[in-house]
Amino acid sequence: MDTTLPTLPTGSTLSTRSPRARSKRDSETTIPCCGETSLETLETPSAISGTGAQTATLTTLADRLKALADSTRLRMLQLLAEQPAPLCVCDITREFAQHQPTISHHLRILRNAGLIRSEKRGVWSYYWATVEGKRSLSIVRTLI
Repeated sequence: MDTTLPTLPTGSTLSTRSPRARSKRDSETTIPCCGETSLETLETPSAISGTGAQTATLTTLADRLKALADSTRLRMLQLLAEQPAPLCVCDITREFAQHQPTISHHLRILRNAGLIRSEKRGVWSYYWATVEGKRSLSIVRTLI
């Protein structure tokens, strides 16, 4: 790999202006640092924003990653994934040092990310891990 820097023609100087602010005269005397690059594909709105389906998929992925980025939520998801039947919120709360409002907050984030589901039975809520939640947990385990 050639690590030598290009030499400037006699009497030329490198421009410190941004690429958009360069004049025609500057571009004639300036040697680009990394050759010609084409950004045509980035200038079209569809390439920048993606399709609606791609944006929705990326948003869902980001929400799931945010939900999995907390150790308490990971432990909750693991606890729920290991259970053969839905678990009452009171049983979940006993397993953690946090108080019930904090536990409910974490469960809501996991539920909104599609990693767990719940149902009300009287005054109590019962939670279980979804297939996607179990799959996400197994993927996270491979990172360790």
